[in-house]
Amino acid sequence: MASEQSSSADLELGRFLRARRNQTSPDRVGLTVGTGLRRTPGLRREELATLAGISIDYYVRLERGKETRPSPSVLDALARALILDDAEHQHLRDLAAQAARYAPKPSAPPSRTVGPHLQLVLETLRPNPAYVVSRSMDLLAWNPGGLALYAGLADWPAGQRNLARYLFLHPTARTLFPDWDYQVRGCVARLRAVAGTDPDAPDLTTLVGELLLKSPDFARLWEHYDVVGRKKIRKTFHHPQVGILTLGGQSMHLDDTPGQRLGVYTAEPGTVDHDAMLLLDSTAPEPAAQAADTNAEQQRTQS
Repeated sequence: MASEQSSSADLELGRFLRARRNQTSPDRVGLTVGTGLRRTPGLRREELATLAGISIDYYVRLERGKETRPSPSVLDALARALILDDAEHQHLRDLAAQAARYAPKPSAPPSRTVGPHLQLVLETLRPNPAYVVSRSMDLLAWNPGGLALYAGLADWPAGQRNLARYLFLHPTARTLFPDWDYQVRGCVARLRAVAGTDPDAPDLTTLVGELLLKSPDFARLWEHYDVVGRKKIRKTFHHPQVGILTLGGQSMHLDDTPGQRLGVYTAEPGTVDHDAMLLLDSTAPEPAAQAADTNAEQQRTQS
């Protein structure tokens, strides 16, 4: 039976509930806190169970991965008690479906192949920096500005170029982004949302395992379990080659390539930001050199 043995999906549901419970203060949900010492940073299990109208025993089983089939009404009650927003509420439903085996078995990781038509799109977008990333934020393809915008990323072998890895492990990232703390919170939230519904996917577990080991900042944010990244429309870069530039950003999913997203940055013509963007594009290595680098790296990986 599903409740006899906890799987990764079962435990993920419990982890999310526990993280949200620990981050929901009693006063936020209208509870009066006494003067005694509270060992729990947020709500106690019994407080959340009472607010949701379920038994404490049932809630404990949910959090421990022993109960895997909560009804939609129970999920809605928990979402209301924890004051989840729409995206967090949907994530809770997705985790419950995965734990209850309603969702299909995890499929193979999405393709990392970027077709010639997308390579042409990236070239056509110049001088706007643009790139294609996987669901785990691996950089799969780019135009000159798209790679050069992340200063120092080109120094890493093509197979290691990952935007999450860059944010947490590259020494330039903290100076490139004046709002680094904001950027990394959104990055971890996106990874958490994907990993929550596909917890055993190799492309995600390998990256997350590396960052948990190498970055205390990542480990702290991962434990926090946010799944909603608040993305700014405009992003400022303190770039060592072209100076300060503020660009508008857009990210979109691509047809027929599940898990891949196209990222594009823009600036208004005639502005200093646009001039800096032009300089970045004109001084970055050309795509032919980048393609040779990528192909060589792929051959080394496959050999």
